[in-house]
Amino acid sequence: MIDIRKVFRSFRFAGQGILDLFRFENNAKVHLLVAGVVVIAGFALSLSRIEWAIIITQIGLVWAAEAFNTAIEKLCDFVSPGLHPQIKAIKDLSSGAVLILTITAVLAGLIIIGSHLLAIFF
Repeated sequence: MIDIRKVFRSFRFAGQGILDLFRFENNAKVHLLVAGVVVIAGFALSLSRIEWAIIITQIGLVWAAEAFNTAIEKLCDFVSPGLHPQIKAIKDLSSGAVLILTITAVLAGLIIIGSHLLAIFF
């Protein structure tokens, strides 16, 4: 049997994690700002449903990657507060994964939004 109270409590904890991500993490704030600009541009350019689906997926993937990266970094800092070469490598790999996904999202956004802008100006 599903315990509905546990389900709601889990959602509350997850929601708190999302709030903390955007409240305390500088890079997440940057991603949130850029996502807002992209959404405004999307409305202004009247994106299609498929284009919206791609844009929203990219935004969600970047935010999720940033959340995973933040969790990994916090865990590393807890486990090894001092400097350690393995911890540095783990944190670098984790932030590198966010960068890879962010570059991919930017490219997807440029293809979608850029094509609309080219159609308007040329």
